[in-house]
Amino acid sequence: MTRHGKNCTAGAVYTYYEKRKDTAASGYGTQTIRLSKDAVKDFDCCCLSLQPCKNPVVTQDGYIYEKEAILEYILHHKKETARLMKAYEKQKKDKKAEEEELNKAAKESKMKVFLDKEMSIISKPLNPFTQKHEAAEPSGSQQNESEKNKQLPSFWIPSLTPEAKTSLVKKPNKTVYCPMSGKPLKMNDLIPVKFTLVDDQVGRVGLINRQDRYVCAVTRDMLGNSVPCAVLRPSGAVVTLECVEKLIKKDMTDPISGDKLSEKDIIVLQRGGTGFSGSGVELQAKEARPVMQA
Repeated sequence: MTRHGKNCTAGAVYTYYEKRKDTAASGYGTQTIRLSKDAVKDFDCCCLSLQPCKNPVVTQDGYIYEKEAILEYILHHKKETARLMKAYEKQKKDKKAEEEELNKAAKESKMKVFLDKEMSIISKPLNPFTQKHEAAEPSGSQQNESEKNKQLPSFWIPSLTPEAKTSLVKKPNKTVYCPMSGKPLKMNDLIPVKFTLVDDQVGRVGLINRQDRYVCAVTRDMLGNSVPCAVLRPSGAVVTLECVEKLIKKDMTDPISGDKLSEKDIIVLQRGGTGFSGSGVELQAKEARPVMQA
């Protein structure tokens, strides 16, 4: 290939390189990008802050959170629920008062109609001229209604537009849900996690900069996104799944604390995902854009 081979414009074939270059420059066509390691969350990072955990806790489904971050999330949810509950109670009270006023007005109108009928029983001279005059003149209420119908709504005020409707506040759900799994979450369900450091003398700043930070508490194998891990509930130790299958499940005993284990006590950690819909193994991002059609 010559020095100007990639930039030649006299070729009879629309090459793959030219197609990709035009796709990236034009903004049309579906574009696929291979995600780098920077876009993947590490297995020991918090699912909320995306930073290495200082005081990690894990849920029943294996999602790791920083204790401070998840407690702040739960507290924020409870405060928001309390605020919505106050608004819901106020709306409920206003609706009840409005219904009482409507019932009271309906009773008064019925009473007025009844009294008018009772008063009409009394005989009095009829004057046809006054009746025609009264029938010809509209009442004050009819005039007010006609004037209201003539008034146009203020289209520049969102609350007065014809499409505007009073937004009803629904009764809030007091249950706190896990931001990752969507299942109910309680503070008692959070299990402390104890990672085994590669080097105990490394500080927190040096720990963040290192790629290999933790090892298995039993076999001392290096832990990472490519190594399936599990947390033992009694001790909070993090071990590899290979260690669980070959060593721990033989006698179902926690090698750190010596407590008996059940299947629920072995919590498999979720692999590090991406900020996109695909996570774990699927490391490609696709963006569907408009396509030029002839």
